[in-house]
Amino acid sequence: MSGVWVFKNGVVRLVENQTSESNQGSLQKKKVLVHIPSNEVITSYSILEKKLASLGWERYYDNPDLLQFHKTSTVHLISLPRDFVGFKSMHMFDIVVKNKNIFEVRDVVM
Repeated sequence: MSGVWVFKNGVVRLVENQTSESNQGSLQKKKVLVHIPSNEVITSYSILEKKLASLGWERYYDNPDLLQFHKTSTVHLISLPRDFVGFKSMHMFDIVVKNKNIFEVRDVVM
């Protein structure tokens, strides 16, 4: 993971370092979210929703443009784009931070 964490308008996000990836020639790095206990790569929202539900996260249905999950024992809210194609590394890291030792983000060379 290379990049810089940027704090803007009350939101922290990772701005990835493009130069390190371009130095790798034709190899492309893609980030994937992995459920550590099962070593399973999250490939869809249905899989992710099952994993989050087992950890006590509940789905919010208030916003039709987002998938949102809330854990009643915390103030945390996970907001994801409706389409899994829009699921980017910043969303993955948000899930990792709010579920320590359960998820991690890995680089996959393609």
